[in-house]
Amino acid sequence: MTSPKSSPEPTEGITPFQQMVASCSGAIITSLFVTPLDVVKIRLQAQKNPFPKGKCFVYCNGLMDHLCVCENGNGKAWYKAAGHFNGTVDAFIKIIRREGVRSLWSGLPPTLVMAVPATMIYFTCYDQLCAALKVRMEDRSDLAPLLAGAIARVGSATVISPLELIRTKLQSEKQSYRQLSAVIWSSLHNEGWQSLWRGWGPTLLRDVPFSAMYWYNYEKGKAWLCEYYGSSNPTFTITFIAGALSGSIAAIVTLPFDVVKTRRQVELGELQAMNLSTQVSSSTYNVMKRIVSENGLLGLFAGFMPRLIKVAPACAIMISTYEIGKAFFRRHNQEKQMVTRLQPSA
Repeated sequence: MTSPKSSPEPTEGITPFQQMVASCSGAIITSLFVTPLDVVKIRLQAQKNPFPKGKCFVYCNGLMDHLCVCENGNGKAWYKAAGHFNGTVDAFIKIIRREGVRSLWSGLPPTLVMAVPATMIYFTCYDQLCAALKVRMEDRSDLAPLLAGAIARVGSATVISPLELIRTKLQSEKQSYRQLSAVIWSSLHNEGWQSLWRGWGPTLLRDVPFSAMYWYNYEKGKAWLCEYYGSSNPTFTITFIAGALSGSIAAIVTLPFDVVKTRRQVELGELQAMNLSTQVSSSTYNVMKRIVSENGLLGLFAGFMPRLIKVAPACAIMISTYEIGKAFFRRHNQEKQMVTRLQPSA
């Protein structure tokens, strides 16, 4: 039996703009599917441990982390009380009955504002870098996805990181854009430009290894599944399974850095919400030591199941819709070229 033809290269027959459109579509579809799960999770958490005024919590739907500051007990749909929930399914039913279906997508606007641009940058950079590295690394081209994933994540995280201060300030207190501008310039004057990239280090410690492992395992898994099923091109099922498995592996390995990042993010957010100096934040190593001393070694793996439940479907939906988008544009370009060739020259 002849082996199947290898799947097309990421950039073959498709423009960077079309890659951006495909990744944008994937990010929107992923947000629509996964956001309700995290809204329900946060409401269940708030039921057990209500968020007091000024308390921060992290909303994370697998695509992005979104730091939220609680203004009052019943201020927003994410954490206001809506009766007693007896579990996830019961929470879904009661939220829909009492507040309407739209409340399940309470966290969607910040996701679309922050995650969609970051995803567009990340996926497009990955595909372009991966194609270039495969050409340069002829003998070790199998390592190209690992390097391309790491570099692309550094780029997207660096671009998006400065918006964290603005986002937290807008959530913590009602301010006009003029007041917000004054706060930001004051922060820049007192603490320098590096204040806009606070938390960038812990973000990279988690996201860069995650990205490197994810893309390496995804490309390997996709190639193996194509060979197993005798498919010349990856189908939706193949990309979905490969995305879910590679996302799960990367999420488990990088979980300690996720715990540290969440702890630092919440602490910094609470300091900003109370208008206190944020220069007292500990290093990643010190936060890890504190977590281990307080909760033991297992404390670094807190939230194992919730992270896995969110990340696996988010990765699967995102990559499969992205691949479908690229395949659509690839076919569209091929048909366009064929029509152009068949047209008689003037």
